[in-house]
Amino acid sequence: MVDGVDRYLLRKIDQSAARRLRHWNRNFESELTYSQSVQPNRERLARILGAHDDRVSPVDIERRFVVAAADVRAPSGYRVHCVRWPVLEDPDPGRSIVSVYGEGLLLEPVEPAAVTANVIAIPDCDRTPSQISGVSEGIGRDLQFARRLAEQNCRVLVPMLINREINPRGRAKLTNREYIYRAAFELGRHPVGYEVQTVRAAIDGFDSALPIGVIGAGDGGRIALATAALDQRIDAVCVAGCIGKSESVWTEPIDRNVFGLLDEFGNAEMLTLIAPRKVLVNHARIAERTFDGSGSGAPGVIASIPFSEGQQEVERARQFARLWIENDHWNVEETTLRDAPCDQETTDRFVESLTGRASAGVPPSDLKVTQLVDEASMQTRLVERLDRHNQLLLRESPFVRKEFMNDLDTSSVESYVRSSQHYRNFFRHSVIGHFDDPLLPPNARVRKTYRQPGWTGYEVVLDVFDDVIAYGVLLLPDNLKPEEKRPVVVCQHGLEGRPTDTFLGDHRAYHDFAANLARRGFIVFAPQNPYLFKDRFRTLQRKANPLGKTLFSVIVPQHQQIVDWLQTLPQVDPQRIAFYGLSYGGKSAMRIPALVTDYCLSICSADFNEWVLKNASTRHPFSYVGTGEYEIFEWNLGETFNYAEMAALICPRPFMVERGHFDGVGTDQWVAFEYAKVRNLYAARLKIGDRTEIEWFDGPHTINGKGTFDFLHKHLDWPKPASD
Repeated sequence: MVDGVDRYLLRKIDQSAARRLRHWNRNFESELTYSQSVQPNRERLARILGAHDDRVSPVDIERRFVVAAADVRAPSGYRVHCVRWPVLEDPDPGRSIVSVYGEGLLLEPVEPAAVTANVIAIPDCDRTPSQISGVSEGIGRDLQFARRLAEQNCRVLVPMLINREINPRGRAKLTNREYIYRAAFELGRHPVGYEVQTVRAAIDGFDSALPIGVIGAGDGGRIALATAALDQRIDAVCVAGCIGKSESVWTEPIDRNVFGLLDEFGNAEMLTLIAPRKVLVNHARIAERTFDGSGSGAPGVIASIPFSEGQQEVERARQFARLWIENDHWNVEETTLRDAPCDQETTDRFVESLTGRASAGVPPSDLKVTQLVDEASMQTRLVERLDRHNQLLLRESPFVRKEFMNDLDTSSVESYVRSSQHYRNFFRHSVIGHFDDPLLPPNARVRKTYRQPGWTGYEVVLDVFDDVIAYGVLLLPDNLKPEEKRPVVVCQHGLEGRPTDTFLGDHRAYHDFAANLARRGFIVFAPQNPYLFKDRFRTLQRKANPLGKTLFSVIVPQHQQIVDWLQTLPQVDPQRIAFYGLSYGGKSAMRIPALVTDYCLSICSADFNEWVLKNASTRHPFSYVGTGEYEIFEWNLGETFNYAEMAALICPRPFMVERGHFDGVGTDQWVAFEYAKVRNLYAARLKIGDRTEIEWFDGPHTINGKGTFDFLHKHLDWPKPASD
């Protein structure tokens, strides 16, 4: 099953480039009509990068101290300043406090009249501003492209990027980029978006009418590309060592994982957002690196892009804009493959395209360092500020979600059902992600496998999509009568689980709850969900995310097929099919019944929580930010659906939480905080308080099987055994 889902997702990735055309309506009549025609794409790109917040205005680039100087008496003399500039404010609308600053170096000609252009030079994230500026040792002159630009009388700002230094974070060891990524992703933001905002804020601080250029290498090239795609003030851009096919992004460091990117954008599509401005693509080898995930971070590989692949991606961009290219209205320039990104010839060509003047061939400057830059502290401040900004977004998120859910009509149950459909559609398409393939005929394969006192078990395999199957075990009680229709309970295992965990061997977490329900007379189905085999399933999430999909984009149709098939069985009452899941199965209990409305009730055991807090907090010990579950983060739940909002999609169907006081997935306080919102919806606003319950019990991460069993008997209208 897992291999089949993998093939299915890889096929969808392969098909994504052709499907992107449906999002584009380019109009080449004029520059104005073109800009207007791609503006919706530009806005969507900003949103998926998390680069949509208002920036601080005005921006003053604060020159803090001089680091170095070069030939200050010569026409090409310049000084190197350590600088910082404001980027974002505290997201609380009642506060005007800057929470995110950019920091870096500014290489500035001594004579203001000598400045020919303003340039943002962005190093690869594991290079520092001082290295590419020639201020510190560590790289050769061929890689010091900021220094060469300053020698040609450009004012050059070099921002510090979040690096991939690995540090302990809770129970995991993560790169700085992954650490920021985890919380940001849950809150609808992204390291790339933060860095794009930092570059755009620096442009805000350039007050002259001079040309503006952006140049970047490696990850810096990716930031340069995204910034130029979004910001039309940029006159010319050079991207080095980063243009190739985007379809392999799931193999790269997880901080490059952008939800929905491949559904609309590859590198070629982003290049067309820059048209008709000047673009130079520098095909170049970059430093390669492998992350094996041994510290509980996500595995990933950074590799140089083959020259032919880069050429093919540039050609795709040319084909999209062929009408302009035929009329010499736009040209994407390329270099041959270089051993180093942004080499001398590349920077010369970039300056020429930006200023319209050929390189003057200035000899290397004699750069004298007067004060060292503590870039380790600069990096620490950058990470701490972004972490703090994430936590401010987390603090603000309940207010954002409340505003988002404002259109729910609770004047009556009927009005509520109608108004909630919009939110269900949003959840399906924009949060979980929906494949529009029709379900295949189930083609059920069934065999009797288990015989136990009180019930008989049958393995079941159903077709769902090409390469995707559903699998589980059906437990039929022995005392079924002819023509009798009974309720069904779907019993869902947790992480790395198997259907047999729920009914054989008295597993410490499950206590054979599926078998016990079958002995009580319920028909039971125990599905196999695909969250097992560690990285094998976690990389399924990596493959799904760039398509705007998740693991549940496959699990939901699997369960729809299961329910559709169960409803055809002569022993099943199709109106009484319930869902009961533990741990990752409890996670399923929040998402699957919200979308598979044939489930008449849902029970979430050992998972219900203030879910956004659990995923985004860097303060609470139960947070996923510091664990090995790198796939767990879901795009922008902070602004849309926490668990109370997911429960609102299950409402008015019965909903229950099973919570052990000593379950380490959270604390009683946070579980109660989130459940109180659910209780308020059912009892206070809709007056159906008898349809929701929470059971607290003195236990750990386990099925208790007492209040939940009573809940099932009550709402599935099935009599309790006489022994109860």
